[in-house]
Amino acid sequence: MKNKDLFGAEIEEDVLLRDKFIEPPFSILDSKTGKWQNRKREWLKIGIKSEIGRNEVVGGNICGDFIKHQRNTESGKKFTKSGIGISIFDPALCEVLYHWFCPKNGEILDPFAGGSVRGIVANKLCFKYTGIDIREEQIKSNREQSFDFLEVNNQPQWYVGDSNEVLNGFNKKFDFVFSCPPYADLEVYSDLPNDISNMPYNEFMIAYKSIIKKSCDLLKDGSFACFVVGEVRDKKGNYIGFVPDTIKAFTDCGMVLYNEIILLNTINTASMRANTYMKTKKVVKIHQNVLVFKKC
Repeated sequence: MKNKDLFGAEIEEDVLLRDKFIEPPFSILDSKTGKWQNRKREWLKIGIKSEIGRNEVVGGNICGDFIKHQRNTESGKKFTKSGIGISIFDPALCEVLYHWFCPKNGEILDPFAGGSVRGIVANKLCFKYTGIDIREEQIKSNREQSFDFLEVNNQPQWYVGDSNEVLNGFNKKFDFVFSCPPYADLEVYSDLPNDISNMPYNEFMIAYKSIIKKSCDLLKDGSFACFVVGEVRDKKGNYIGFVPDTIKAFTDCGMVLYNEIILLNTINTASMRANTYMKTKKVVKIHQNVLVFKKC
């Protein structure tokens, strides 16, 4: 007999939920589990190298992976040595979220494309991905990688430029908006004048809100937008409120907050950092917020 809850409804076992949804559709996703890590390894086995094209990227804790960083004492900006410690977006997370929130063969828009992972995973799963990134070397690398893994007639569409400008030229509608934006200036991706990652926070938010609105305007009614974000500390060590600011940016343009999922990240160096952090009573953050919005 199947188990039932207090109200007599049948309770589906976890194994059935995994078969149907890849991961149980709960408000917490745990990337530390063996099943999750196995899926991630299977994706990375095909040779995705999302860190290529990001030699100038600065450090921080972004999109699931801790990045070693230093500070340039002259400019005050953080940086990493070429090819060392660059974050890679989790392909297993892409797989889950595409499966949950994008219709079969749907069109995906990513206004902060970054590396190749989200595009390659999308088209490998028969979705149609369009990504925009301001850095030409990043897009060139993404295109080169995608030809190694995907058929010529099944390539993600990557555009070089400022999303605030590129999106003005789009007239098609999309089924899903999905991105992991810059976490304010936690990682500085370039010195380009329109790169929002090197802007003061007030200027960052103006550009950020504009890009979100233009992206949502291109979203079909009833469809979803999902941003993977995390909180950021200011120079005094206080959180700046980037997560609630992101929620407000979406709701201000008519979207509704539909799901909030906590993504638990692998511990990595968190244990080593804990003693140092607690000297100033800061806890080590090992999660991110997966915010899902609906266009009504």
